[in-house]
Amino acid sequence: MKVTMFKKRKKEIGLAPGTLVHVGQKLVEKTKITVMDYSAKRYIEKEVKSFEECFRYRDTSSITWINIDGVHEADIVRKVGDHFKIHPLIQEDIMNTTQRAKVEDFGHFVYLVVRMARPERKNGEEMFEQISLVLGKNFVISFQEDVGDTLDPVRDRIRKGKGRLRQQGADYLTYALLDSIVDSYFLTLERQGEEIEALEEDLLTKPDQQIVHRIHRLKREMIFMRKAVWPLREVISGLERMEVGLIKPSTTIYLKDVYDHTIQVIDTVETYRDMLSGMLDIYLSSVSNRMNEVMKVLTIISTIFIPLTFLAGIYGMNFKFMPETEWRWGYFFVLGIMLVAAGLMVRVFRRKKWL
Repeated sequence: MKVTMFKKRKKEIGLAPGTLVHVGQKLVEKTKITVMDYSAKRYIEKEVKSFEECFRYRDTSSITWINIDGVHEADIVRKVGDHFKIHPLIQEDIMNTTQRAKVEDFGHFVYLVVRMARPERKNGEEMFEQISLVLGKNFVISFQEDVGDTLDPVRDRIRKGKGRLRQQGADYLTYALLDSIVDSYFLTLERQGEEIEALEEDLLTKPDQQIVHRIHRLKREMIFMRKAVWPLREVISGLERMEVGLIKPSTTIYLKDVYDHTIQVIDTVETYRDMLSGMLDIYLSSVSNRMNEVMKVLTIISTIFIPLTFLAGIYGMNFKFMPETEWRWGYFFVLGIMLVAAGLMVRVFRRKKWL
């Protein structure tokens, strides 16, 4: 979803709690459902045509990851909620893409909502979307707004069976997804850091009005990065302290590592915000200094012409009896006085280092 400060919301006034209404942009025409079911020795991945094909994965001993791209179809969200016993208010939150990052414990499942940075840019701007995670005993269901994400490294680890992901439970899969989402912020910050470096160089060599637009765009992206990451820290911390059987103590250690990465992202975002604010001040100062230089030159030129205008004004008077008007060399004498006066003033300005 494009980074925008304000989002249009559909009218929800008067609707009963738990009414499924999609709030946000419709980014896909048809919902896409993929299933990854795995254990230490086996692995299945497929795209299903209807959600009914996922019903049999709820109570299996293997770990199941169901990914749903598109949250605008209320029937699918309702089927998921009814079969996996997801509370109606959570179903409503899944379809509302303006949620703040949070974690809620319902005993038999844990609901998380975070914002994920898209791997690609659109029109030169960073893209973010909401992703909802439902963690159950042996399953994880993820709801995304659009097709494509930053979770492919997790899928590759499941496919190849490398590492401990295939040997762990659904809580470890949730950790892996959160870790991949946080890592996507580092990639976004790396792109933004390179742009800030280029912006600094342009600011010193050729400051123009376009730089202001670039600075404001980056500052807006930093605001949304902070809005996405800051509450994510609370989500990770809440998972660490959660006293439910769905989160094993062995997974809590890895969640602490994600928490540390989240703090690093927040520190980097704050640093970039300060740098951009300083760059805007530098631009305004450079524009002001350039204006002062122009005004100084114009003032010096005006000052030099003040005595010359005075002399020209005297000899421009149309009095009949002016002694100098009859001089043979009067004209050249006055021009000489003007040149000498101008030369003396330029010399004084240079001695005072005004030129």
